[in-house]
Amino acid sequence: MSKSGHVNEPKKFTPKDPPKLNPPKEDPITMEELAKCDGTHSSHLTYVAIMGTVFDVSGNTAYSPNNPYHVFAGKDASRALAQSSLKPADCRPDWEDLPEKEKGVLKDWFTFFSKRYNIVGKVQK
Repeated sequence: MSKSGHVNEPKKFTPKDPPKLNPPKEDPITMEELAKCDGTHSSHLTYVAIMGTVFDVSGNTAYSPNNPYHVFAGKDASRALAQSSLKPADCRPDWEDLPEKEKGVLKDWFTFFSKRYNIVGKVQK
């Protein structure tokens, strides 16, 4: 912590080559629209939502079919990310009931994504 009381962000969240990100958007995105953005439709980008915020991960092949993080594509994967799970059943938006430690992991993932991917909208409930 600095003298001003500011807590410096952990270095692990800052990419080596930070991308130029667009200003965050708050466009409403339905769960049905989000599901189409799973990397399997050439007419749609690839999105991952965390705590209702939708990130465009199209440029990262790890989220494309047959790759490790494809399980998160087209979903609000909050619970799975909080629990460090790659199980499809855990890729769901409910996370509020998780223990504080897992909520902290989820917040870290949100920070990680926000430093690397454009925010394109918010999931409509």
